[in-house]
Amino acid sequence: MTSTPGAAAPDREDPERPAHPTGAPAQGSPGGSGELLVITGMSGAGRSTAGKVLEDVGWYVVDNLPPQLISDLVDLTASAGHDVTRLAVAVDVRGRTFFSALRAALAEFDRRGVGHRLLFLDAVDETLVRRFESVRRPHPLQGDGRMLDGIARERELMRELRGSADTVIDTSYLNVHQLAAKVAEAFGRSVGPALRMTVMSFGFKYGLPLDADHVADVRFLPNPFWVPELRPRTGLDTAVRDYVMAADGAEAFLERYAATLAPLLPGYVRENKRYLTVGVGCTGGKHRSVAMAEALSALLRGPGVHTSTVHRDLGRE
Repeated sequence: MTSTPGAAAPDREDPERPAHPTGAPAQGSPGGSGELLVITGMSGAGRSTAGKVLEDVGWYVVDNLPPQLISDLVDLTASAGHDVTRLAVAVDVRGRTFFSALRAALAEFDRRGVGHRLLFLDAVDETLVRRFESVRRPHPLQGDGRMLDGIARERELMRELRGSADTVIDTSYLNVHQLAAKVAEAFGRSVGPALRMTVMSFGFKYGLPLDADHVADVRFLPNPFWVPELRPRTGLDTAVRDYVMAADGAEAFLERYAATLAPLLPGYVRENKRYLTVGVGCTGGKHRSVAMAEALSALLRGPGVHTSTVHRDLGRE
């Protein structure tokens, strides 16, 4: 469960933390040299789950803190020395006053040189509606209107924050365990590579992944769906993988696309963007995209770059 102010928290430093732009520790950061992570996003997108996972991997988590109090909390944890080195604050921005207060707090951190990151959790409207209906609760901003009206108001309110977030995670098609794994992958390791990359296969017929930084379309390859013996299999099967990779242009595309991405990776690290999602899409997300995502992940993996694969739509057909 998430912590409340004053509760004990694990002490775990992250040697991978990017240096402050000046080269000196961020003044005012938790413990003087720690990390501050602000978690926000759409209501129903998984903030509570993210907070619990962060607590499990060594962060001190404060949930539902008014934005006006974040600066005071940072000062309090800084005065505690190294007792708190990784502070995460989950903020529920449900009105323009709270939104303005959060924006002011982030601007203040920039002025003071307080190192911080912003995690934004998002999901498509259909998923948010389904989640609220499953717990039989109204959306906090719907008032006397429909649930979709409340979601639309919140999405418009959050548009600027989403655009300035360091990390965006789309939880639309993730279950609790998949979301937990993604949050832990992005924020949980104390030592390891400079850049963590998720290569995600998906089906275009189910929509683009909202959190993809780059998207590749492999629908130009022959579709194993039309081969009777391959149709029931997936891109994880050797026969399907061999069929896809043997197609004209498959190997060339894979190598050139990896070569296109390679020069970007050091730049992401320099800009403190250490979590990257690359989407690889085909029609249904079962054959071509799965095989190509696995191959691309293996090709990009190397010193300083950890890659993992997620097959978003596998099993949905």
